[in-house]
Amino acid sequence: MSATIQERPAVSAGRTPTVVRLLVLATFVVILNETIMINAIPRLMDAMHITEQSAQWVSTAFMLTMAAVIPITGWFLQRVTTRQAYAIAMGVFLTGTVLSAVAPIFEVLLGRIVQAAGTAVMMPLLMTTLMIVVPEHDRGRVMGNVTLAISVAPALGPAVSGLVLQLGSWRLLFVVVLPIAALVTVFGLRKLDNVSEPEVSSIDWVSVGMAALGFGGLVYGLSLFGEADPRVGLGIGVVIAGIATIATFVARQLRLQRTGAPLLDLRTLTHRTYGLGLAIMAVAFLVMLGSMILLPLYLQNLRGLSALETGLLVMPGGLAMGLLGPTVGKLFDRFGSRPLVLPGSIGIATALIGFTQITMTTPYWQVLGLHTLLMLSLAATFTPVFTLGMGALPHHLYSHGSSMLGTLQQVAAAFGTALVVTVLSARSAHLVADGVAAVPAQLSGMKIAFAVVAAISLVSIAVAVLLPRRVPSPQP
Repeated sequence: MSATIQERPAVSAGRTPTVVRLLVLATFVVILNETIMINAIPRLMDAMHITEQSAQWVSTAFMLTMAAVIPITGWFLQRVTTRQAYAIAMGVFLTGTVLSAVAPIFEVLLGRIVQAAGTAVMMPLLMTTLMIVVPEHDRGRVMGNVTLAISVAPALGPAVSGLVLQLGSWRLLFVVVLPIAALVTVFGLRKLDNVSEPEVSSIDWVSVGMAALGFGGLVYGLSLFGEADPRVGLGIGVVIAGIATIATFVARQLRLQRTGAPLLDLRTLTHRTYGLGLAIMAVAFLVMLGSMILLPLYLQNLRGLSALETGLLVMPGGLAMGLLGPTVGKLFDRFGSRPLVLPGSIGIATALIGFTQITMTTPYWQVLGLHTLLMLSLAATFTPVFTLGMGALPHHLYSHGSSMLGTLQQVAAAFGTALVVTVLSARSAHLVADGVAAVPAQLSGMKIAFAVVAAISLVSIAVAVLLPRRVPSPQP
């Protein structure tokens, strides 16, 4: 019989459960794949004879699918066992990888949508399982180890893709991932144990449609602002439609909560600590993704670095973030959240303010230093905030809490991207119209965009002051 939430397997102090280790390994593989296509856009345009706007759909479609699928995972993870969820997620991911590797035309390459559907399940599965099997006093340490994997993966993605693209076709990016993902899947199915019993529950398909149209539409509308030639009118219309659909979705979930069968249980938001953590995570993801868009543009378009050189320059920051994760987790277990999150939030704002001072001659070591400070500050924020917020929820809301966080990540990523690109484009176009040369105009636009995300990051400092040091006892 598989272990239930009430009959959790014993976990030795200082030891990460095997089920969490296996899920971290699988999640690392799928998250690495999420960013591995960033450097392949130019190669893809040449090989498929498509425009930059079309090529961007390789990333946009992935993000769009994640936003549409993640809200469903709360219900899905309650309905299946751990092994079933793992097998389905990795099976779908492998199918999408094969479709993408052999894609004869660009439309088939959108098999990335299938990959994204598998990826959308892995993070909520990992986080929900962790909250079930790891005792409260040890969650910070284990979450720190999780951070090590999930933060290093996106940092390695651009560097790995830059290296692979030196060796051959963009198809190699999928060919390399395929056997690794297959081995991880087989190994995981041999070793993975179930940690919870499935619950038979109905699903409201109207809510499923609303979630897909609402969150997916919002991400799509925001992505239109991030294109090389922004379609502002269409973007605004789609965003408004998406927000209206989400509002209708929320009203329906509130009504369904009276019968106990919502698709996404919004009672998670009634837990103050979880709500505060969610706010900080939204701001952190927004500024992180915004800076991830701006820095490559600055380094490649203005400073003339190659994609591989850019990836190698920003990789130390990502590695530092991951390596600090376990230490942050241990410090959280010992001292609580506020001594970490408050300095972390201040560090994020400081790094972004530093980026507002970049010039055409800024030494690369300064760029590296600011980026590393940003990544280390994010590491000091992510692990405590997530552990504290999820720990404030009762057991039956873990899957819904992780699903809501995952959905918010995608929306924040899309909004951060759209915001910085819109500010950059608007400022640059205004200066060019006034007779300023293209390069100085673009540099000024980047500095203004960094200033905007720096201002937004100040919100996380204000919210961090309100966080409790420890996880309050959740109410059932």
